[in-house]
Amino acid sequence: METKSRSLLKALVWQVIGFVSMVSVGLVITGSLKAGGTMAAVNSGLGFVVYLVYERVWSRVAWGQMLRS
Repeated sequence: METKSRSLLKALVWQVIGFVSMVSVGLVITGSLKAGGTMAAVNSGLGFVVYLVYERVWSRVAWGQMLRS
């Protein structure tokens, strides 16, 4: 099982990558850095929470994990 701090760090790094990607896509599509940034901020906030919950749920699922000797 992962520690909570590891799950949190993974989620933060993933969100930074996603935020930069989303700002770029929003800028290309809308031509506005403000609109792209707003879209990215909303998406990142929601995505962060969902991903963190998803990771913690899967950390409790034993299926497919190999036991350490």
